[in-house]
Amino acid sequence: MSAPTPPSAPSSAAPDSGHFYRAFRLAVLVPLARLRFLFILGAIGVLIVKWDDLVARYEKYVRPAAGADATDPDHEYFCPMHPTVVRDNKKEKCPICFMPLSKRKKGDVGGGEALPAGTVARVQLSPYRITLAGVRTAPVEYLTLTRQITTVGTVEFDERTLKAVSARVKGRIDTLHVNQTGQMVHAGDALAELYSPDLVVTVQNLLDAREAKNTVGEKLARDRLKLWGIDDTQVEEIVKAGKPITHLTIRSPIKGHVLKKYVREGQYVEEGGALFDVADLANVWVQAQLYEDDIAFLPAGGHDPKTGKPDFDLPVAATTRAFPGKPFTGTLSFLFPHVDAETRTLTVRFTVPNKDHELRPGMTATVTLKLDHDLLAKTPAGARLQARDGKVLAVPETSVIDTGARKLVYRQTLPDTFDGVAVELGAKLSARDGGTYYPVLSGLAEGDRVVTAGSFLIDAETRLNPALGSTYIGGSSGGKGGPTVVRPTTPEDKDTKVAAALAKLTPADRKLAEAQAWCPVQRDRLGVMGLPVKVKTPDGRPLYVCCEACRSEAEADPSGMLNRVEELKRTRTITAPPPGDPPTPTPVVPATPALTGERLAKVRAGLDKLAPDDRKRAVTQRLCPVQEKPLGLMGKPVEIKLDGTAVFLCCASCEDEAKADPKGMLKKIEAFKKLPPVLPEGRP
Repeated sequence: MSAPTPPSAPSSAAPDSGHFYRAFRLAVLVPLARLRFLFILGAIGVLIVKWDDLVARYEKYVRPAAGADATDPDHEYFCPMHPTVVRDNKKEKCPICFMPLSKRKKGDVGGGEALPAGTVARVQLSPYRITLAGVRTAPVEYLTLTRQITTVGTVEFDERTLKAVSARVKGRIDTLHVNQTGQMVHAGDALAELYSPDLVVTVQNLLDAREAKNTVGEKLARDRLKLWGIDDTQVEEIVKAGKPITHLTIRSPIKGHVLKKYVREGQYVEEGGALFDVADLANVWVQAQLYEDDIAFLPAGGHDPKTGKPDFDLPVAATTRAFPGKPFTGTLSFLFPHVDAETRTLTVRFTVPNKDHELRPGMTATVTLKLDHDLLAKTPAGARLQARDGKVLAVPETSVIDTGARKLVYRQTLPDTFDGVAVELGAKLSARDGGTYYPVLSGLAEGDRVVTAGSFLIDAETRLNPALGSTYIGGSSGGKGGPTVVRPTTPEDKDTKVAAALAKLTPADRKLAEAQAWCPVQRDRLGVMGLPVKVKTPDGRPLYVCCEACRSEAEADPSGMLNRVEELKRTRTITAPPPGDPPTPTPVVPATPALTGERLAKVRAGLDKLAPDDRKRAVTQRLCPVQEKPLGLMGKPVEIKLDGTAVFLCCASCEDEAKADPKGMLKKIEAFKKLPPVLPEGRP
């Protein structure tokens, strides 16, 4: 057996390829993989940090050209499906069908009715949504309005009646007849006795000149004594006595109060020295501050250059904390020429009679100015008011929506259609009942019906996303008239809408439209889609269609349309509503509710609390007309009278709502009596 042959050694000339690959991977590929991972992390970090900047750059490049989204004054947007919906913003949608709006040039009404001048939006709502929103309207009319301004003022001295008593000759105060501050004095009352050597010398000169018959010297002496406050009567008494006087009597120049006493007995005073300050409080000033917004309600123009009094009397009433129930009346006497830069107010002054001196300077007063129509007409604020017979054309404050840039009022053009009208209004005025109104300067006319409740909810339909607007407008009306029986499926009142649309036509056109009655294109009544549109026919016969969308089809075959109108008149009739108030909608009566044993026991317990005869009537009535729940379920039923008929309610909280709609409640009760009995057993 031969020995195995040992393996041959590898050749040193052939390099090991696996060794080189491993070395390459460790030296090159692995670092590259790690660097790629780090690069990705770094890129993500940069993206996070620069995200806002990248988004801004993206929006910059994809954003339309400047002014593309701005309101185009030459174009408007309308809904082809609902021509009454017209907007001035392309981003909005139709609030009825939620479809995007189409663009058209203003004045081109081929696709629908154009927005009237001054109208910025139009919205159409179903009867159900109008009821839920609590929309109420009122006519624009002339009202008796006033402007009342209330502010705070202070009682001040009438500066025109302040008097200063001074010494006209030097001397010594020997006697003070008025020796306390605040003392009441009358004109001519003695205030003090002043001894003056100069007085003695002057009186002696007068006597000497008179004795020597020196008329010039006598006149000079008399004039000097007059300047010192000695009148002719006193001078004659001195001459008659024939001897000089030693004391000068200082008297009060007016009736009033001594505000300040400057001297004491025995005090020497110089010529011109102050002795007393006297103020007359028969009239006082009340100075008040008015804001800049109220300046337009004050007299304008030049005032009396001497007194500063305005051109007409503006009455004012002031009340104080000392006499809260007593008004002090006066008139506006002065307007300061400047506005206080710090308080942004104008100081005005009123002169108020103060016969009993009840108003004391330093008091605070509540000042009220009330301007009626005659006074308003004299002020700058009343220059543009639309007035007639002392009344002002105005709309309620609740009708106005202030967007900041403009004021809007929603005008009812049809029972279900509302136009947002840009209006120019004056400053707020008040009615006799306390309501607040805005005078109409432009944008509305007498007789226009405007929304007085629910206008903000209607505005939401034109501004918010239509879906959000639909949700938002579904609020509670909270009216006093009780719940209105309107369901989501309730159809619109076509008679009312047709009458409102036809009323906008001229008398001649209205007569023709009423005679035609039907739209030959839509086969519906004229006026249901708004203002009927007149179509020209080759033979000149009148033809109306319900809206602009039907014009082209009617003009394409006018003869066929006229024949169709005659056919509609023969085959269809219009039931006119009875005269007077519209009929009350028939209430939806619920089925008799299925009650559990526990709830049946509650019903029996509640009914058993009634007298036997009352229990029979309650069982016959079955349900509460307000809550539509079985009587007795909420305890002992409550009996009330509706239009003289005794009925039962489930509880006292339903009483107000039932009395708000007695006819509707009685109709409900009659319908309830036809339902199966609530109690399963045969006994009442």
